Amino acid sequence: MASSPDRSNLKNWLPGAAGILILFALVGYAGISQGQRETNAAAPTAAADPVAQAKSEVSAAIAAKEQPKPAPAPAPQQAAKAAAPAPATKAEPAAPAAKAAAPVQTAAVATAPAAPAAASADKAAAPKPAAQSHGHDMAAMQKMAQAAPAAPKAAAAPATAGVEGDVTHGRQVFKKCQACHSMEPGKNLLGPSLAGIVGTKAGEVPNYTFSTAMKQSGITWTPEKLDAYLLDPQKVVPGNKMPFPGLKTDADRTDVIAFLAGSASAGAAAPAAAAPAAQAAAPAPAATPPAAQAPARPVTAYLSDAKYTLRSGIAEGRMVFLGVGGTIDGKVNPILTAVEGQVVQVTLINGEGTEHDIVFPDQDARSPRVINKGASTSIVFRAGKAGDFLYYCDVPGHRLAGMEGQFLVTATPSAQVTVEADISRPPTDLPPPIGKRDPKTVRLDLLTVEMEGRLAEGTTFGYWTFNGKVPGPFVRVRVGDTVDVHLKNAAESNMIHSVDFHAATGPGGGAAALQVDPGKEKSMSFKALKPGLYVYHCATPMVAEHIANGMYGLILVEPEEGLPPVDHEFYVMQGEIYTDAPYGQRGSQEFSVEKLLAEKPEYFVFNGSVGAITKLHPLHAKVGETVRLYFGVGGPNFTSSFHVIGEIFDKVYNLGGVMTPPLEGIQTVTVPPGGAVITEFKLDVPGGYTIVDHALSRAERGLAGMLVVEGEPNPDIYNGVVEHGMGH
Repeated sequence: MASSPDRSNLKNWLPGAAGILILFALVGYAGISQGQRETNAAAPTAAADPVAQAKSEVSAAIAAKEQPKPAPAPAPQQAAKAAAPAPATKAEPAAPAAKAAAPVQTAAVATAPAAPAAASADKAAAPKPAAQSHGHDMAAMQKMAQAAPAAPKAAAAPATAGVEGDVTHGRQVFKKCQACHSMEPGKNLLGPSLAGIVGTKAGEVPNYTFSTAMKQSGITWTPEKLDAYLLDPQKVVPGNKMPFPGLKTDADRTDVIAFLAGSASAGAAAPAAAAPAAQAAAPAPAATPPAAQAPARPVTAYLSDAKYTLRSGIAEGRMVFLGVGGTIDGKVNPILTAVEGQVVQVTLINGEGTEHDIVFPDQDARSPRVINKGASTSIVFRAGKAGDFLYYCDVPGHRLAGMEGQFLVTATPSAQVTVEADISRPPTDLPPPIGKRDPKTVRLDLLTVEMEGRLAEGTTFGYWTFNGKVPGPFVRVRVGDTVDVHLKNAAESNMIHSVDFHAATGPGGGAAALQVDPGKEKSMSFKALKPGLYVYHCATPMVAEHIANGMYGLILVEPEEGLPPVDHEFYVMQGEIYTDAPYGQRGSQEFSVEKLLAEKPEYFVFNGSVGAITKLHPLHAKVGETVRLYFGVGGPNFTSSFHVIGEIFDKVYNLGGVMTPPLEGIQTVTVPPGGAVITEFKLDVPGGYTIVDHALSRAERGLAGMLVVEGEPNPDIYNGVVEHGMGH
């Protein structure tokens, strides 16, 4: 038995040592093989994608903030995603003459921006959201079993004789089309496959049902005809079923046609998507300690203050921890930071199948061991006194083999500077109660704006919004009111937008009359027949994409007598965001149609972004006050189990209905996508109350809010020492 520890040490040393020896052997062999291939190669390599050109002011600010950190090399499958040159400002037709109308009361909403100036400045340089959808024959939607594949990686050169243009930029422009069109022969989605379209006759793609107008057009898709069609589809083929407003810049049209022609000349059949390449290449070690990933905040139950994810692996010829996500992404043995007293959560993922753990000895924190590849574990601890400490793998030999990093604890948090445009609507941004009055005609002005905004710290996303915020404005009317809706689509938009009011009775909830092209405006009216809290959202195909990008809000139709008075009213909505890159990646993120259709969001958010109602706009109230929460789910896919940790809802107007007595004494309420609820409760005890969807893993993807209650303790109701960061 005395020799057992030696055998154990040998057992744990051997995998690491053997792995390193094998690694060196493979590197040597690969070098020899590569030299032989370069000597014997006859065909030239494909031209690499150009460096991404100027981004928006938001992205530039992010880059400036992260200047000390060298950008990691893109993975092969990401190489084609460099931002395209921004299109020139497109010319727009003159605005229609203002309509003469009798004076009416303005609906109780936040004022729509006069013009999306800030958004325009950003959009002039920022890449557009990756995938757009235009809507074609709606019957074809049944054929859309999966998202369109990424466009082929063509070289930035003219594709065929007589078709000139920047193919690389054209591939970027095509991302506006890939929600509806694939480049794979025979793969029709909402629209027909565009593989080999140049030189073919219109309406002849196999197994696709075209409109009568398209089939009878007699068009041959020459580059010149494609250019005219992309400029104005309805002018070239009147009555076709493509409501896409067109590409307004010459550069966009020329380059996307070159891309389409290039894909045809490169071969009729598009290659199958390559298997994703490994993403954990060996980046340089961290040179500068990142700031803690969560700022100090009021007493917060349930949520950790600083969260890190590490993956075990081999880099630089040794065993290491590799950072995953956020400021540590791809860094070898990254420096982890926290502030005294903060609650720290560290997740360890086994990246290569050797037994590992992680230990913070000065914090008395040790994880369980993970043995199999892909297995993971998490530890949570409170950071002690300020100082420079270590973390390492405690499996014998692994620390000496390279698995060791720094853990820095500071006395005070570093200054937080938010440089991204805040698109999240504060929960206090709602008009006051209407109360008892006679029915009136009220005017509602909505402006649809596509803009780059803050998704998380250091991360932006291309949002589609009503009035520049997510959710859209809180609309408040009285039962019996006539709502006069004026919907304007910003001239800088790429997409048609609309609005469907669940409070309206009639085709499309208004959307059938409010499909608005960029730079245009339409109006319609409806009568608010039934009191209650209702969702509204964009209803332009692909509807789920428009909603996921931020186009949803709430409209309250008050009963004749109004609702009972309370001290505070708050407006909160839940949504999902489907980015191409995993949760926590920094920089400008692209939308993923594939993840949307698979219902696999990377982010869950309250009011549009991570930290919107914790860090940026927490809710505030005092002991003894009553609170009313207007809560809705934009979705588009997930039901919420709405819950306030540490509170019981005194009243719940279930599903947003106010025509029946409310439920009483409710802990958690279910709210489906496109649904809403009104909850009320009185505050008895001071502290931090975390707002969650009780599908609690979603809190790890951004879904959390905070109600901060101030006042004197009430030991008769709650008698205990509250520890920061602990709860539930």
